[in-house]
Amino acid sequence: MTLILDSGGVSALAGQRARLSELRRRGMWPPQVPTVVLTESLTGDHRRDFHENQLLRMCQVRDATEQLARAAALLRTRTGRASRISVTDAIVAAFALACPDPIVLTSDPHDLTALVAEHPESVTIARV
Repeated sequence: MTLILDSGGVSALAGQRARLSELRRRGMWPPQVPTVVLTESLTGDHRRDFHENQLLRMCQVRDATEQLARAAALLRTRTGRASRISVTDAIVAAFALACPDPIVLTSDPHDLTALVAEHPESVTIARV
């Protein structure tokens, strides 16, 4: 099982020790976080980003490669709503499809569900 966080997942879990302990207890740790998620979940001000940065230090932050970006572009285009779906969500979805037994934690599952619609059995999208 591979736990993946999008920006909503990072924001929702930041500073939530009890929730983090539960994920560890369930064997869902450490989560994977594509680098592009940092752009949406951080402000650039270390004081405001304190809890997010603490969480991210416990995660495995993964680079978004050219191959991943191309796969994300294809997923985004196939939704028919490419102009309304964020690049970050598309990269998270493409990353999830490349992982074994992925679970994506998000605060907004709508776009991610659309992105993996052709592979519904491959990715679990869970609201945080």
